[in-house]
Amino acid sequence: MISRNLAKRIINKVRNLLEEDLIVVDTTGTIIASTDEQRVGHFHEGAVITCRKQVKVIISKADESTLKGVKAGINLPIFFNEQIIGVIGITGDPEQVSGYGELLQKMTELLVKESYYFEQREWEARTRELFVFDWMKQEQWSDSFLHQSTVLGVDISVDRQVIIGYYKQPEVKQLSTDIWTDVIKQYSEDDEDIFVRWGTEQFLILRAGHKSIASTKRLLQQIQSYFAEQYQQAVLFGVGQVIEAKQLFQSFKQAERALQLAKGERTVVFDEELQLEICLQEVSLATRIELVERTIRPLLTERELLETLKLFITLNQSIKKTAEALHIHINTLHYRLKKIENVTSLNPRDFHHLTTLSIALTFLEDYLKNNYKNALFSEVHP
Repeated sequence: MISRNLAKRIINKVRNLLEEDLIVVDTTGTIIASTDEQRVGHFHEGAVITCRKQVKVIISKADESTLKGVKAGINLPIFFNEQIIGVIGITGDPEQVSGYGELLQKMTELLVKESYYFEQREWEARTRELFVFDWMKQEQWSDSFLHQSTVLGVDISVDRQVIIGYYKQPEVKQLSTDIWTDVIKQYSEDDEDIFVRWGTEQFLILRAGHKSIASTKRLLQQIQSYFAEQYQQAVLFGVGQVIEAKQLFQSFKQAERALQLAKGERTVVFDEELQLEICLQEVSLATRIELVERTIRPLLTERELLETLKLFITLNQSIKKTAEALHIHINTLHYRLKKIENVTSLNPRDFHHLTTLSIALTFLEDYLKNNYKNALFSEVHP
């Protein structure tokens, strides 16, 4: 039987093609959608006859007084998989509207098929998402998990690596199904790779086999370019290491760790390339906040100095390159570095001090997020 939501979609799709009123009726004879809202919920005897005969039924002016709930026009059966699932009707002079009948019937049946295949894709996607969720969370495989892998056609014998993609824009709540389907078609280059949505802001790629870092980077850069060009959206990636499928949750944790760093300055981070960052990820939030407080907090009101320090570190403490990148004289850069030392009591040209400043910058995002949350809490709880 046709659903109310689908019936409304059909009416909205075809109402611009015809001036006449339209109705969609279920197999019990109840009008479930109409261009005339007052008819929704009423019984339509002509539709019941159409369902029984499974052919077009013409409703004449005379029939309006003998059949319950009808108006002059035509009623057309809606078929799906050779079964009648409802009726669509056009109100008006039967001789004038009959010419639209076959076109309207075919268009309606196409919309029904489109809706069915969309729902099938959604069901398959959700089933696969739940399967991968179980895969990431359990260290031992249950019999039901093994059975489901067979049903879904997922090879759980090959080594894999987890890649987490993150939609960077705050206004993007989640990707539409159409965009998601499009991206998978474009970049699911290996039949063994698994793409699933992961919450509202992320998606996972379970990459099969031992691919080189270069080939994986190339794939992720292509996906980033496609998102940017087609949908004006930025995507960040955290990449775990290739690991035995039964221990894939470890690669997932590595990808999560790498993604946190990707949300900083970089856009693609491989866990296996991390060094000092591994230790920094283990530092508690309280310690991160305290280090920022003790070091670079005064620079938060000195935007120019903060950006100078970041660039100085990025360019490996090269005075010449930093000055050129900032389009300032070398003497001006020396002045700024001295001012940073005066404000923070840490000399950017001293190795130990610069290391401290660099680590503090790594923790700056956590510090700002924490302060923002506290500010919101204060507004709500004065």
